[in-house]
Amino acid sequence: MSASSAGTRHLSSAVPLAALFIGLVMYASLYPFTDWRWPAGASLTELLALPMPERRLRFDVWSNLIGYMPMGALLFLACVRSQVRSWPAWWLAVTLPALVSYTMEVTQQFLPVRVPSQLDLMLNAAGGVLGALLAVAAHRMSVLALWQRVRDRWFVRRSANTLVLMAVWPFGLLFPTPFTFGLGLGWERVLAGLNELLLDVPRAQDLLELLNDVPVSGDRYPAMLEGLGITLGFLGPCLLAFSVTLPGWRRVALALSAAVLGLAASTLSATLSFGPAHALSWMSPVLLPGLAVGLVLALMCMGAGFRLVAALGIAVVCAQVMLVAQAPADPFFALTLQAWEQGRFIRFHGLAQWVGWLWPYLALVSLFGRIASRWD
Repeated sequence: MSASSAGTRHLSSAVPLAALFIGLVMYASLYPFTDWRWPAGASLTELLALPMPERRLRFDVWSNLIGYMPMGALLFLACVRSQVRSWPAWWLAVTLPALVSYTMEVTQQFLPVRVPSQLDLMLNAAGGVLGALLAVAAHRMSVLALWQRVRDRWFVRRSANTLVLMAVWPFGLLFPTPFTFGLGLGWERVLAGLNELLLDVPRAQDLLELLNDVPVSGDRYPAMLEGLGITLGFLGPCLLAFSVTLPGWRRVALALSAAVLGLAASTLSATLSFGPAHALSWMSPVLLPGLAVGLVLALMCMGAGFRLVAALGIAVVCAQVMLVAQAPADPFFALTLQAWEQGRFIRFHGLAQWVGWLWPYLALVSLFGRIASRWD
């Protein structure tokens, strides 16, 4: 009997992943949360009866269909992995995405920048059904049992939250970063948010003046600092993964996978922003050296204990957060950011940016939890 099957069964990573995905979909559906108003001349009955669009872009059709597939799949997996029978799990997996979509579409009518429609609802509901069908097929083919065996042989107990962070890390890289793998909050963004929040608060004006006097570099990071940021940005996720992964070759496989996924996510971000012809325009001369150093340092930790890896991870993530906080926005970063904030990715803007902003801090919570945990 495996360690994870003895005693209390550990939480499935599908449970927090499903909850996280639903929350992120709701956030993306209502972003940017401004200019709420009751639609002029619309009755409650008209609001509940969603309109059909006159025309719809192909990108919107596919994004609405595919965007809800993970929700249906994760809901079914979360249920069956929590010992819920297949039929109740199926009905929840196909009805909850439709209910979430309908609620979001109705609510979007109070936001001038959003365009709700019956077509979006039907596509979202269909996406949930397709995702649930894929999950059912995986369940019938014993893919879940295979994953359980892999998890038992690769990861320690009570690793669900860390596995979720590992899974969403590439998604955070889709939003423009000041340097490759540089997740976290930049000082300019923090300052802009504080100014917007406290501008009309008389007692906060002295604090705002003090914060606005903090110098921010307008020049691009020197090559050495940018390379260091790339190294730390890659090493942090590796050490987070190592904190719940059994020592040895498994950690080597995870480090190599992180390198591939990180590069792929950054390439996809540039492709979505500027087209396939500019898919590699984000690469800098220090990318490969910085990544190589990070990979070597990660492999040096392949045999380290869980708490030592977690402690090293805390130091690395903190250093990376400090670099991101002071990183100046180079012209390419500003151009990419503008493409996301003003282009067709407005619906994914808030979703991806919050993952990228919060990931390092959630990783720190997980790493501190590994140090305090008695489970190895």
